[in-house]
Amino acid sequence: MTHGEIGYIELLRGLAVHPAARGLADDVAVIPFGSETLILTHDTLVEGIHVREGEDAADIAWKLIAVNLSDLAAKGAEPIGVLVSHMLGEDDDAFVEGLREVLESYRVPLLGGDTVRAEGRRVWGCTALARATCTPVPDRRGAKPGDAVYVTGSLGLAMLGIEVRGSGSIEDLAYRRPTPLLDLGRSLAPHVTAMMDISDGLLLDAMRMAKASGCTIALEAASLQPLTPIGRFDAALRWGDDYQLLLTAPEGLEAHFSVTRIGVVEDAGGSSLLLDGRPPVEPLGFSH
Repeated sequence: MTHGEIGYIELLRGLAVHPAARGLADDVAVIPFGSETLILTHDTLVEGIHVREGEDAADIAWKLIAVNLSDLAAKGAEPIGVLVSHMLGEDDDAFVEGLREVLESYRVPLLGGDTVRAEGRRVWGCTALARATCTPVPDRRGAKPGDAVYVTGSLGLAMLGIEVRGSGSIEDLAYRRPTPLLDLGRSLAPHVTAMMDISDGLLLDAMRMAKASGCTIALEAASLQPLTPIGRFDAALRWGDDYQLLLTAPEGLEAHFSVTRIGVVEDAGGSSLLLDGRPPVEPLGFSH
């Protein structure tokens, strides 16, 4: 039987019974280890899906590491190192140079990985390891009724970036070389009740947080509108690849951090997600 992403994850939940797996309701595994708490995450990029066909291999390497570091940023974590899986091709030198650039930029060591050669679409994988900087480690499951909902930065830059390939603009770089918010994530972590990064679209990821937390997240269009490109509001909330942080916390956080209040957490109702009081129109974002 063929399953989509959501159905397949449901099949896996019966196997992922260790507390570190967080019920597969988060982007990372969290493992107490002596006096430390270790955080592990893994992401895969597929040519033609997560990166464009013919993408510069150096940019692919950057994005592969950056999306994993973004998951760590959402946990307030300090990276320890990465393991990288690479599918060989004619641009291996450029891939290694991109790896060098991103790893040096974020002071993250390469610890190992794997190499393969095969026909068809190329695939790359990365496992990132980190240590927690605060406890409890932020989770998708901690949003509480009465919390405010916040987001960092702008939404939709990567969506525009895919339309201006190679321009070197802020939008182009947002798609090709996203910036993991490691420092901001560490600063926010002690103050949040829930936090995750936005990879598949704000609406879809907000719904995931609401379902994991057993609540309703009510978003406000008037607060979100200034964060999106003019005339592209609906698309920007769904497109993804933003790698901003979505979080819940007590009211007033915006007075102390660079975050925008975009809604409120409510008791669970008929819908896990509301936009101006109504469930938003499907699809909410990217799903395999």
